[in-house]
Amino acid sequence: MDIKHLELFSGIGGFRQAFRLLERDFAVPFSSVGFSEIDKSAAISYNANFDTSKEIEMGDIVSFVQNKKNIESIPNFDLLTGGFPCQSFSMMGKQNGFGDMRGNVFFQIIDIMKVKKPQYILLENVRNIITHNKGETFKTVLSSIEEAGYPYVYYDVFNSADFGLAQKRNRVYVFASKTKMDNFEFNKEIVKRHFDAIKNTTSLLQHENTLEILEKEVDSKYYLSEIIKPTILSNGTKKFVSKSEINQLIAKPLTATMVKMHRACQDNYYSYEFINSDNPVEYTNIHFSKEELAKHKIRKITPKEAFLLQGFNEEFFAKAESVGTSNAQLYKQAGNAVSVNTVYAITHYLLTALGILGR
Repeated sequence: MDIKHLELFSGIGGFRQAFRLLERDFAVPFSSVGFSEIDKSAAISYNANFDTSKEIEMGDIVSFVQNKKNIESIPNFDLLTGGFPCQSFSMMGKQNGFGDMRGNVFFQIIDIMKVKKPQYILLENVRNIITHNKGETFKTVLSSIEEAGYPYVYYDVFNSADFGLAQKRNRVYVFASKTKMDNFEFNKEIVKRHFDAIKNTTSLLQHENTLEILEKEVDSKYYLSEIIKPTILSNGTKKFVSKSEINQLIAKPLTATMVKMHRACQDNYYSYEFINSDNPVEYTNIHFSKEELAKHKIRKITPKEAFLLQGFNEEFFAKAESVGTSNAQLYKQAGNAVSVNTVYAITHYLLTALGILGR
């Protein structure tokens, strides 16, 4: 069975990379009919890593779906995926939801579903979408999917750290099917148990902690200036107070704006002393005052390390970098991406539940 796939809001192709690895590991044939991505830099990285010569490149999905003939021109496919824009639902944003155009693009997914009627849907978004607007936003998401002809809708919040990545990244995944699946469950616990049973047979990039991907020597440009260190090490301001920590063995969630190097308590910073310690894990038990930490050489993660924390391997990063992508864009691409391992784990479980893969 050739599983035909359409990737919406593709970014650099996290869903597709997971499917490529599944095909390699378990001989499940995936093929792509097209993708949409409005960010030109992300689309360039996508094209650098995948052969899209025979596919529809939709570009801006809002413009694309305005003409129904465009939707009809998409070759038939079995699976629609998409990490639709999360800014409208993020805890950091103003939380305008469907009052924000970036939230409204969700309905472009529905437009495509109604015309093309793929068998399955797999969508990703920030965890906060579930509680946004007292739960009304998510009710709209679920009811819209059902009304489009998908009465069987499931969802749960999945953490990338449960699937072989050293990053705490909680995201909600929504799976929908046109037909009923007997004795089917969809939750983080069952998917994690399933993944634990197969993880050692995969070609996934996996790491237990950040030390496995942090490079001991990097360019000096990644290190913080003496001026910015106190800001990074502070516990916030009167309006935003949080505990600032560096040298985390499990990274904080990557963000699209991590290039800015001034986000105390939110982004990931590491000291040269920690990375190059004889026993870095034990080093984390040493208590340093803020003043003492400020004397250490502290850096942010590199774009390459950001890609690795999302499950993209070095070859993938090298191809994205090779087309002249700036560091700022590489950081943004990593921060906006779906975690490859999480998608891989969920999809392998689904393929098994569907009988496409043996148990």
